[in-house]
Amino acid sequence: MVNQMRSAIVKVFSTKHSLTLPAPALHYIEEVLIENEIPEDEWMVGLEFWAKEYLKAEDSSSLVSLQALKKAYENLQLGTTEDTQVADPSEVNVESHFSVVDSFDMPAMRYDPVRSGFVQSKAQPSVAGQASSRSAFLRERWAIIKEIILRNENFTPPAIGGHDRANYLKLTSIRNLLGRAGQLFLLFGMLARNEEGKLCLEDGESRVVLDMEDAVPGEGLFTEGCMVLIEGEYTVEETVRVLAMGHPPSERRNIARSLHGHVDFLGGGAVSLKEEQKYNPTVLANTQISFVILSDVWLDHPRTMPALRQMFEGYANTAEYRPMVFVLCGNFCQGGWEGQEGLKRYSRGFNSLAELLQSIPLLHSSHFVFVPGPSDPWSSTTLPRPSLPSAFTTRLSNRIPNARFVSNPCRLKYFGMEIVICREDLMGKMMRNLVVVKEGEEMNMKRYLVQTILDQAHLSPLPISVRPTLWEYDHALRLYPMPSAVVLADKYERYELTYEGCHVFNPGKFVGGIGEDGWEFEWSMYYPATGRSERSVLTME
Repeated sequence: MVNQMRSAIVKVFSTKHSLTLPAPALHYIEEVLIENEIPEDEWMVGLEFWAKEYLKAEDSSSLVSLQALKKAYENLQLGTTEDTQVADPSEVNVESHFSVVDSFDMPAMRYDPVRSGFVQSKAQPSVAGQASSRSAFLRERWAIIKEIILRNENFTPPAIGGHDRANYLKLTSIRNLLGRAGQLFLLFGMLARNEEGKLCLEDGESRVVLDMEDAVPGEGLFTEGCMVLIEGEYTVEETVRVLAMGHPPSERRNIARSLHGHVDFLGGGAVSLKEEQKYNPTVLANTQISFVILSDVWLDHPRTMPALRQMFEGYANTAEYRPMVFVLCGNFCQGGWEGQEGLKRYSRGFNSLAELLQSIPLLHSSHFVFVPGPSDPWSSTTLPRPSLPSAFTTRLSNRIPNARFVSNPCRLKYFGMEIVICREDLMGKMMRNLVVVKEGEEMNMKRYLVQTILDQAHLSPLPISVRPTLWEYDHALRLYPMPSAVVLADKYERYELTYEGCHVFNPGKFVGGIGEDGWEFEWSMYYPATGRSERSVLTME
């Protein structure tokens, strides 16, 4: 009885929430469970509430103190949890809790596998990058996902020995396969190619060639560069005959925040769980707050400016529901920027947009965020990529005070919410570089793409030969902790879906083409209060 109880306590507090329980704290929890005669089948639920209540306190630490543990228990008993300490929505200035974060301004938070946590890099990231950074960012990505896997309940061994200990999933490192031919193993690593061009799996220690003939893939898109779980048989040829392949489990935002809530991932100060919950009623009360997201806003298209004018004027005339933010993603010219004529198109386009926005003063209180596309100047194949050159944007910036030209990707911070904006033709790149994909009638490529990037906790789970990244700015592409929402602005058809609590959507191209009633222009509106988006369409003759 005591062994099972202690096993449950350790599993919730230590394994799941990474808390260290000294002997007095452990004994106190046992006493509470015994004195209150809590049934065994309710232990896990009660302990989960207790651990979360402990973590809400601002002075909580990974080493659990008896005093803090008792305080958390008293709060649960009296119903005076931190959830009741909320701000009055009518007294909160919403504007002061909104900010735009450029990728190159994000703190370089590095994952330390020894501490199982994040620490800020002492060195300033460089665009050129040190030679050691070439492998370091991949090792870091691998270590973060491995830690997520080991926290998953399916991979968590019981703290006390017993028959249940044989039922959990165990990872084996590749170097431990040697001499164990004919046995089945569960491996975790990155898909890559060796010098001979053969598909292999790499972990932090070694690599092994994969035989994919009998492989049964799970849901998602599998490309080189993806971190995957593989079940297979090690053969005498020193290869692994893959039987099943799947993406690693993801970790919901609330769980990651409970572990790393003290870490300032975006800059500007970390938002504790207590503060985030304090302002939740304010977020929910402001149902009129919305973000308008447009993609492929071709300023050189003859019908774009009239459509933008009609859209902006329509929003300006609805004072109560005037959007807080307009996000305009590139490409901003369909003809590209190369050549003298291309540069003139960009200058004319942004100058015309500046005049248009200046003529609608009712929108000057809104924020305008401009995110470059793949073909915008100066075209770069690397991510993250810097903002549009000031040569094209100075006039607009001077006339519209709330205009921000930022990197791709960028992030919007709204209270405790994080919305990632990325303009990348990701679906096409993933499809062209598939290693294997699960086929069948239920195959949903949009869901597969969303599941892949969130399970991979990264915006570009591709090899750097296909999608180069700035090694020392890879943290800006990280999707951990999982964001509240991700905008995958892509030339692929629009979609919107929610996976593990994260809302992901593609607004589609602004200039949609000619429909039955004339030219169609489409975009998306995101509502933080509901965490959902909806399609908006404008038809013009």
